[in-house]
Amino acid sequence: MAFFEAFRMAWDALRSHKMRSFLTLLGMVIGVFAIIVSVTGVSVIDVYFKDKLQFLGASTFTIRRTPAIQLGELDRSVRNRPPITYEQVERLKRVMTIPVTISPIEDFYLGAVRYGKEETEPNVVLLGTDEHMLGNFSYEIDLGRFFSEQDVQFGRPVMVLGSAVAETLFPNISPLGKQVRMDGHKYEVIGVLKEKGSFLGFNQDNRVFAPITRLFSLYGQPERNIATISVRVHDPQLIQAAMEEVTGRLRVIRKVPPGEDNNFEIETNDSMQSIFDAFTGTLTMGGAVIGLIALLASGIGIMNIMLVSVTERTREIGIRKAVGARSRDILRQFLFEAFFLCQIGGVIGILLGALVGNLVAVYFDISATFPLGWALGAVFMVTAIALVFGGYPALKAARLNPIDSLRYE
Repeated sequence: MAFFEAFRMAWDALRSHKMRSFLTLLGMVIGVFAIIVSVTGVSVIDVYFKDKLQFLGASTFTIRRTPAIQLGELDRSVRNRPPITYEQVERLKRVMTIPVTISPIEDFYLGAVRYGKEETEPNVVLLGTDEHMLGNFSYEIDLGRFFSEQDVQFGRPVMVLGSAVAETLFPNISPLGKQVRMDGHKYEVIGVLKEKGSFLGFNQDNRVFAPITRLFSLYGQPERNIATISVRVHDPQLIQAAMEEVTGRLRVIRKVPPGEDNNFEIETNDSMQSIFDAFTGTLTMGGAVIGLIALLASGIGIMNIMLVSVTERTREIGIRKAVGARSRDILRQFLFEAFFLCQIGGVIGILLGALVGNLVAVYFDISATFPLGWALGAVFMVTAIALVFGGYPALKAARLNPIDSLRYE
């Protein structure tokens, strides 16, 4: 029996039992789909985070009271850390010897911004910062200017708008020099930031900035915690030395006793990415394990179906052997049937998994991805399943005695 003849007969056998072939195929599709959809979804999020975390840059790191990425519940000792106050940030600026630029960001209010009859949704974040925010947090000015040192020093009532806020309040006119109101307070608009985009569904352009000193005068709470402090090193080669100096200086400022752990976090792109990689790695392996279990179940189903098929076609096998078919020809035909079921199911599962997994990319408006390595691995796995779980029924069929097969009822 020629190779292509075995190929054709295997295909015809599957077509003659469409419902049985479909149900067997479905199990394989579900198993591969479970693997690819989980890996694709995690891969999309991973690429997204890597892209968004680049705002820190190679010469920038951040200081926070608690970790930026938190997996599980924080230990009580971390939750109860004292706030990093603005006064501590100012002291750190004064005592640093390595040339750095330090910039804080803290949120003070969430609400609507108004200009005349125009008003935004009540979800605009009012953030306080200083004149160094643009360079430290990778923002750019689109119109006007950012805060000057004098604006921060004297706590002037000026504001820089995110692009989404500017589009809502000033669709047809320039916002520069206009007076806007937020929480009953007036601010003069001096600038508009370039579009930043969304991050995990949060619009980074739906925010406004004012001098942090101005917001302290309006909202008080000088001992409140500063959410994020960015430290930009003027010479990127000195970033490790700067991190060590900041750690030592801040321990003194925050009166951390010798031998005790830091009561603050210093994070870079790499440190945050390593935490997230551990998280995504766990998700990936979890999805892969679930998929492998489903593949194992589908493999058992294929073996069961193939054994039933061998039993049903015992007389057919006997006739073929009687007219000259060799055992290896029968073996090849049944292996082809298992191979078809696994490969077709695998391809469909890969395509569906990649499609559904990339719905995450559509939701967050980010680039799609395709896990090529896992897709190739899935093809290898379904091939192995075809050989392992289809091999025994094929071998059983090949070993049938033609005389006994012809007598079989």
